[in-house]
Amino acid sequence: MKNGIHPSNYRFVVFQDMSNGSAFLSKSTAPSRDTIKWEDGKEYPLIKLEISNTSHPFYTGKMKLVDTAGRVDKYMNRYKGHVVKKK
Repeated sequence: MKNGIHPSNYRFVVFQDMSNGSAFLSKSTAPSRDTIKWEDGKEYPLIKLEISNTSHPFYTGKMKLVDTAGRVDKYMNRYKGHVVKKK
């Protein structure tokens, strides 16, 4: 492996799935402004996830993916004037 290409500022971070509230502790270099108190009583940076292995259809066996952020509606509202309606 080449020296100096990997980050050296790894720290413990809590990743929380916002769709179902599950969380796990891992090491990461991702920046975060939020913090959360973990099960061990210590406070860690919080990274919010849209989807994780506890809510992804592949892992849960459910074939329906819920659009929690309303991305389709945002897209349709933003570009509804650009769509040419055929009569």
